Amino acid sequence: MSEAHSDTFDLKDLYDEDIDPDPESRADRAKRFLEMNVVAPARIAADDWRALVGGAILAFFLLMGTVGVWLVERPTSGDAPVLAAPFESLAYPLGTDVFGQPIHAQLIHATPGMFKMIFAGAVVSVGFAALVGVVAGFEHGTRIDSFLMTVTDVVITIPGLPLIIVITAIFQPENPYIVGVFLGIDNWPGLARTVRSQVLSIREESYVEASEIMGIPLSSILRRDILSQLMPYVMINGALTSRRIIFESVGLYFLGILPFTTFNWGVMMNLAYEGNALTRPDMLPWMVAPMVCIFLLSFGLVLLSQGLDSLFNVRLRARHANTSKKGTSKNNQSQATGGD
Repeated sequence: MSEAHSDTFDLKDLYDEDIDPDPESRADRAKRFLEMNVVAPARIAADDWRALVGGAILAFFLLMGTVGVWLVERPTSGDAPVLAAPFESLAYPLGTDVFGQPIHAQLIHATPGMFKMIFAGAVVSVGFAALVGVVAGFEHGTRIDSFLMTVTDVVITIPGLPLIIVITAIFQPENPYIVGVFLGIDNWPGLARTVRSQVLSIREESYVEASEIMGIPLSSILRRDILSQLMPYVMINGALTSRRIIFESVGLYFLGILPFTTFNWGVMMNLAYEGNALTRPDMLPWMVAPMVCIFLLSFGLVLLSQGLDSLFNVRLRARHANTSKKGTSKNNQSQATGGD
């Protein structure tokens, strides 16, 4: 017994010495991570004009809402001449309104509130839809699945816009984040059902079944095997949901349902419309400028969502990562040859 034990011990020692359990260094893992998640997406985006244009438009509005509010003073009544025409002065390039407020300053100071509503609405809508869809899909056929889908179907049958109008008219929210949360209430059911369908197909894969048989915790299976594949779809829908939040928020401000407590593109359009801007050419820039901003931001989000489809393509990312590695190896070989 002692000899057999010693033989087994020697074999184990030999096995541990010959095979390195972690042959890849931290530097190699970090390099591989950067190749797949930074270098390859950047190469794909450089080849896709939709990702470039959409990202540039979104970056422009982000700069407006962050740097712009520091560079341009918050407009107040009487800052400039009333109804000045566009491009008459560098101080107010887009003209002024009937209150003597520069239009470009109103657009800039309305941008932070728009992004707050977009962020809150997208997080509530997409986050809740992903949570409900993943749990319902993984618990398919159980009471949890039945309950979640029943709630989803009930919310789907409720007309979304009238529900939001009633809620906002009752509570009269002034904080942009609260407005975004209210606007995200009716945007999650459809995405939740789609995510559930995706989860039902993913959980039938062999590697998911193998993880369940091996006794891997459910949280790990959801994080590594399911959520990792759903993230591209969720991110793309997040961009489209943000576009819907823009339209709904501007529409509610334009109709006068939400209180005019802050600068907003919908508020500008409402005031211009009430001032008969449609029949007065000198007031038309006051109404057209926010419409152009709404169009550009929505167009940028649509292009970005289309570009994300290629950015999240695993095969494309692996191909571009391999291309960059080949290029690096060729450069190293040429440098070595030159050195010889």
